[in-house]
Amino acid sequence: MSCAMKSLVEDNDRYLKSFQLFLERSSEHKCMQDFIHGILPDILASVGEGKANLNVMGVGSGAGEIDLEMFSQLHLKHPAVTVDNQVVEPSAQQLHLYKVLVSQKPNLDYIKFTWNKMTATEFEKHWRENHLTKKMDFIHMIQMLYYVKDPGATVTFYQSLLDRNGKLLVILVSDESGWGKLWRTFRTQLCNTEISQCVTTGDIKAYLDSKTVSYQSYKLPSQMDITECFTEGDQRGELLLDFLTEVLDFSSTAPPELKRGVLDLLKTPDCSKEVDGRVIFNNTLEVLVVDPLQ
Repeated sequence: MSCAMKSLVEDNDRYLKSFQLFLERSSEHKCMQDFIHGILPDILASVGEGKANLNVMGVGSGAGEIDLEMFSQLHLKHPAVTVDNQVVEPSAQQLHLYKVLVSQKPNLDYIKFTWNKMTATEFEKHWRENHLTKKMDFIHMIQMLYYVKDPGATVTFYQSLLDRNGKLLVILVSDESGWGKLWRTFRTQLCNTEISQCVTTGDIKAYLDSKTVSYQSYKLPSQMDITECFTEGDQRGELLLDFLTEVLDFSSTAPPELKRGVLDLLKTPDCSKEVDGRVIFNNTLEVLVVDPLQ
């Protein structure tokens, strides 16, 4: 990454603003909810057979909306079970929003929440240093492996925490999405590997295959309207461009040839399609459900 360009995550306020706009403009949460209500219940039915208490962990849980959706399905499958839930989330602002959400939701008495204001890497260090041996029945890592130094090693560590019938759920962008094409083309210019990785499920599947780890995969078609990105000076377009490139103020700090290259690529069929005059980006996600270490 050029030294004039800074990573978007260095400015937490702008990151959260751009992320919020991304959620408004994309079908990301909807495609996750479709998965949670359609496919996840059968996966959850197989965890923690016969247990009265389940150990669950959310790594990078954000403000908790998706976590609570998953808990509603878990509760339907295991109505008599209590849950110990470890929340691992580095953002104080997101943790606060999660706690507010929990306080407003009825019928969560069966869940005991433990709040860990830490990154996935800090939590791993904390776990190892304290020689913790608790086993997990269900761990989810949704859209967060971009923010660890070594995504493969992180998956292996959290997989090692699974109990016999446990499952590790990973959601990332698919290598067939527009993100995959964008990152394959501009990885060296856009990725500050000290802060974030341009990682797709293709990378994680290759890693798991190399370790002969068993997993199931599910594609989640999703899209995002990025039309404003092509209007010079449009504030929302600039926020979306920051989110797409993970570069702070990309429009004003990127070298002109890089900016032109990114905008040209975003318009190609590899990344987007045109629908009724709007530019619709391919935001397809993929879910990997990883089995315990044998």
